[in-house]
Amino acid sequence: MEKFVDLHVHSTISDGTFTPEELVSYALQKGLSAFALTDHDTTDGISAAQKAAQNTGLEVVPGIELSTTWQNRDVHIVGLDIDWSKEAFQKTLREFKASRELRNDKVLALLQKENIDITRKEMEKSFPDSVWTRAHFARFLLEHHYVGSIKEAFDRYLGDHARCYVPREKVTPAQAIELIHQGGGKAIFAHPLLCRLSKERLESFLDILKKAGLDGMETVYSTYTPADQIRMTKLAKRYGLKCSGGSDFHGANKPHIDLGCGQGNLQIPYSVLEELRS
Repeated sequence: MEKFVDLHVHSTISDGTFTPEELVSYALQKGLSAFALTDHDTTDGISAAQKAAQNTGLEVVPGIELSTTWQNRDVHIVGLDIDWSKEAFQKTLREFKASRELRNDKVLALLQKENIDITRKEMEKSFPDSVWTRAHFARFLLEHHYVGSIKEAFDRYLGDHARCYVPREKVTPAQAIELIHQGGGKAIFAHPLLCRLSKERLESFLDILKKAGLDGMETVYSTYTPADQIRMTKLAKRYGLKCSGGSDFHGANKPHIDLGCGQGNLQIPYSVLEELRS
C-alpha cells in the first residue's frame, strides 16, 4: 500500500486550530505516514508533536515557515528537516520573531483607533503560547462580534491595503534560506503561484532563489489545478529544484482545506520526502 505525507501543516502554536498533539491524532486517523509541522516563524510545537507520535509509526518532520518579502510581495519559505535545537538557528529566529512582535503592536494600535476594545493582554488570554498572525486578530474580531466572518475581518481591517494592515519588516528570501540551512534543513519555496507573479517574473525570481541556495519548491499544493502542478513540476526540473508539497492545513481557519488531501484530491507520496532527503 502506498504511503502518503503532508509537508506543510500548521498548529495552534502559529495560526492553526489543532494543537500539535491533535495533529498527530488526526494524521494517524487520516492514514498518513508523515507530516511536517511548519508553523510560522516558530519551532515551539515540534517537540510536543514528536513526543505524541512516539511508538505510533507516524513521522513528524521538524519544519518551519518563514515569512519574507521580495519586491513588495509576500514570499514564504518552508524549512524541512531542521535541527531546531541549534543555538545559532534559534538566535536568528528570535530576531525574526522580534520583527513579527513589532508588527503586531502596530496592528493592535490601529485596531484600537477603530474603537475596537483589544489589548495585548486580551490577545494573550485568547491565544496563549501562539505566535500571532493576522488570522489570530481576525479570530479575535469574530469571537468578540466586531465582524461576522474571518473574511470580513480581512476585508475591513487586516487584508493587504485594508485599514489596519501593517507590512512585515523586510526579511528577504535569501535570509530565510540561509537561516534554514543554519538549522541543517532544506529550504522550500512555498506555494509559488500564490505570489501572483507573471510567468517571466516568477522564472526570474526562481533564478535568484536558486543562486541563494534554494533546495526545492512546492509543486503540489491544495489550490493547484492539474495544469498548475504540471507547470510547477517542469519549472522545478528546469531550475534543478526538488519537488515538495503540502496541504497548508490550518484546521478551522481554512475549513475548505483538509490534512493530507487539501481540497480532496491532493496526494503526496512518501517518495517525495525520500527524494528531498537524498
